[in-house]
Amino acid sequence: MKKLVAYITTGYPDLKFTEDLALSLAEAGVDTLELGIPFSDPVADGPVIEKANLYSLQNGFKMKDLFEVSRKIAPHIDTLWMGYFNPFYHKGLDLFINEAKSSGVNGFIIPDLPYEEAQAYKPQIESAGLSLIDFIAPTDTEQRIGMITKDAKKFIYLVAYAGITGAGKSESLDEVVATIRKYTQTPVYVGFGVDENSAKEKAQGVDGVIVGSAFVKILLDESLSSAQKIEKVSSLARIIKEKINE
Repeated sequence: MKKLVAYITTGYPDLKFTEDLALSLAEAGVDTLELGIPFSDPVADGPVIEKANLYSLQNGFKMKDLFEVSRKIAPHIDTLWMGYFNPFYHKGLDLFINEAKSSGVNGFIIPDLPYEEAQAYKPQIESAGLSLIDFIAPTDTEQRIGMITKDAKKFIYLVAYAGITGAGKSESLDEVVATIRKYTQTPVYVGFGVDENSAKEKAQGVDGVIVGSAFVKILLDESLSSAQKIEKVSSLARIIKEKINE
């Protein structure tokens, strides 16, 4: 059974909604929740997720809100915090490790922390029983793939193309997946540009997909009520989970 990872932005439109949506996604078959930490300059994300980040911050998001809502969500679904390195650095990695462990969160996805720099923090994270997800891009050399995969845990985040999330480009990943398989048995999940139309194709040869912009786009639709947004996102999650396992 191939896995589905769903990204949502914490606190958009509010914390109660985040909690309700997360629990609904768990029921819809989502295997892992990527709980986004709102940030003013999400460099790896496209305009959809960037807008949700901005709205959450404008609504008064504080880091304590992430910790509070995670305590309610993490017992029910495998949860990872996705955020940029700035908050981890300024507030201290110890704080995030301690809060993750107390709430049941299982690790971090930090897209702007390069592999080389991550080595200064990874031992501390992993010694606490948490995961720091590694990224591989189609442009990485075989030597670099071998280096990154040698200690990759939980899953490898394979970026579907060079660029930002939600751009919907299409590139063949067969060669890079084959190279990864030479070095590790760690599951490989494809992210960036995955939606109901591309999920089946992108899931070929890998162990799962990561979906973000397709879900957040629904959250930004102001013509829908909160209940309708939750129902629509959860329905889309079911469709994608079914397609990747056809």
